[in-house]
Amino acid sequence: MSQEITETAELGDKIVKVLKTIFDPEIPVDIYELGLIYDVFVNEDADVKILMTLTTPNCPVAETLPREVEEKVKSLDQVKDAEVEITFDPPWSQDLMSEEAKLELGML
Repeated sequence: MSQEITETAELGDKIVKVLKTIFDPEIPVDIYELGLIYDVFVNEDADVKILMTLTTPNCPVAETLPREVEEKVKSLDQVKDAEVEITFDPPWSQDLMSEEAKLELGML
């Protein structure tokens, strides 16, 4: 495996760790376990693009949550820039939650 692929994979892991520190204010589970993160792209220049959704289109944190995600990901030393794109396709549902999140919320 090349050095670049290893570094990108390590950076991906660090990004996931950061995402797990961000919580939906209405649900006591982090946004990663909630299934709000659809994809994370890292290019060779260490620019990060995150495709995410919100629990509802009129979510009260629609303005602040994407900005928090961008700022926390940008705070990683290896990340040059970060951009969050919000999508509602497919719409978020409880099926996207991890087993851990469902357990924490008493859904299992």
